[in-house]
Amino acid sequence: MTGGIVVVMGVSGSGKTTIGERLGAACGVHFGDADRLHPPANVAKMAAGTPLTDEDRWPWLHAVLAWMNDHADRTPRTELGVELGVAAVVGCSALKRKYRDLLRTASCPVRFAYLKGDRRTLATRLHRRQGHFFPEQLLAAQLADLEEPAPDENPVVVSIGARPDAVVEQIVAGLRDAARPVDPRRARPTGSA
Repeated sequence: MTGGIVVVMGVSGSGKTTIGERLGAACGVHFGDADRLHPPANVAKMAAGTPLTDEDRWPWLHAVLAWMNDHADRTPRTELGVELGVAAVVGCSALKRKYRDLLRTASCPVRFAYLKGDRRTLATRLHRRQGHFFPEQLLAAQLADLEEPAPDENPVVVSIGARPDAVVEQIVAGLRDAARPVDPRRARPTGSA
C-alpha cells in the first residue's frame, strides 16, 4: 500500500476514534473523524433515536470521500507511516459494502481496519459514553445494517476486546503483512519444479 488511507470501521462504540487517533499518531498522519462530517439533520435524527437511511448516509459518505481525497497525498511524519505508506486515517462506520465501494473510489489505495465486537461489549461501551449524539438504542439498527467486510475486500479484522494499544499493534501488523511483497518462491504451488 503506497500513499493510502486507512479507514477504521465498525459500528458505534467499537472504538473508531480512540483507535484511529492512536493509529494516526503512530503513523504521523492526520486522523479524521467522519462523525464530524455528518450534516446537522443527520445528527439531529440520530440524537432523537431515529436510524439513518441510505438516503441520509450518501451525502455524508461523499463528504468522507472528499476528505479522503484531500488527504490522499499527505506525507507521513514517522518511520512507521513511511513503511506502511499511510497518508491519513479516518474513522467511519462504513457499515455496508456499497458504502465501502464508494470510499474505495478515493484517489489513492484504501484499506479497511474492521473493529469487530459483540453486542454486549458494544452496548456497555455506549451506555458508559458521555457527550456523544449517538444513543445506545440505535446499536441494534447499526448491527442490522452491518455487512462485515468480505475476504475479497482484504480487511484487517481486529477484536475490540484487547487494550487500545494492542488493537493498534494488530492493525499495524495486518497493514505490514499487506505491504510486504510476495516472495515468488512461496507463491509457487507445492510440488512444482
